[in-house]
Amino acid sequence: MQWCFPSRYYVEVAEGSPLPLDRLMEAVNEQLPDTLQVASVYLPADPEKNYRMSFAGQGRMWSMFVDPYSGKIKEIYHAEGNFFTFMRRLHRWLLTGFRPGGGFPVGKIVVGVATLLLVFILAAGMILWIIKWRKSGRRYGWRIKWQSGWKRLLYDLHIVGGMYVSLVLLVLALTGLTWSFDWYRTGFYKLFGAELSGKPGGQHGERGGKGDREQADFALWQQVAGQLAAQHPGHKALLIQNGKASVYPQATGNVRASDNYTFDPQTGVITGENRYANLDKAGKLRGWIYSVHTGSWGGWLTRIITCIASLWGASLPLTGYYLWWRKSRFS
Repeated sequence: MQWCFPSRYYVEVAEGSPLPLDRLMEAVNEQLPDTLQVASVYLPADPEKNYRMSFAGQGRMWSMFVDPYSGKIKEIYHAEGNFFTFMRRLHRWLLTGFRPGGGFPVGKIVVGVATLLLVFILAAGMILWIIKWRKSGRRYGWRIKWQSGWKRLLYDLHIVGGMYVSLVLLVLALTGLTWSFDWYRTGFYKLFGAELSGKPGGQHGERGGKGDREQADFALWQQVAGQLAAQHPGHKALLIQNGKASVYPQATGNVRASDNYTFDPQTGVITGENRYANLDKAGKLRGWIYSVHTGSWGGWLTRIITCIASLWGASLPLTGYYLWWRKSRFS
């Protein structure tokens, strides 16, 4: 998204210091109708990136990208039509939608059952490969023969290549099942010594409560942002809401890790904190599951490995059906 829409995410000229939030909001409010209320401000530490603000409008949450140096609104954006939002709905619920209030989640169940079958197929394939490898006196190859003809190549891509990516696919499937079945999620958390609570702990999220242009003192927001930035040198970003703030670290690992604070919206005095280091096991595990499942825990390297493994995994049914058809035809 940043490659495709650079003007949305990056400032044109980064000169001097960003405007304080109170002055920035004055410039932003002049460009917005009075009916729109800013709910939160996301402040990247990267001086070349735009700030991102959220506000409620027409019953939906919208994102607004703002140049922090000039106060110019670069784009007002809603993710509903986003390609990646579409893919997430397809991946999670087969486009049937998320139903937190009830109703039978058909798409979610179908995805969950298919993932269970995938776990069985991967485990069975790995066991069969190991048995064949041991029976062959451990001479069974670990190398894909790229120049032995396309028939042999398809065989190696399925058998040898499948073994290389199966471990990654198995991890993705096992972590993905935590979103499909309550019984599996409970057991998975217990396996790692964590007890599930009713809702995620220690995470404010980006929406928070509705902002209020008359009540929110953005000068105090700036005061809190400056104080937290000084306490967390090298942070990746800050998220400020009316009475709440989050600091996101730069380090790899749990990409959803954050130190969360509350502050008095009348004085800007920080009244409470919930550091990631003190978060319970379930809260930390929740973020790690997401990070491992998306391959983001190790930065670009693990993202690329996860992407390649997923694409390769998508080819395994095709090469598997071909090998089955060829064997049944010529046997």
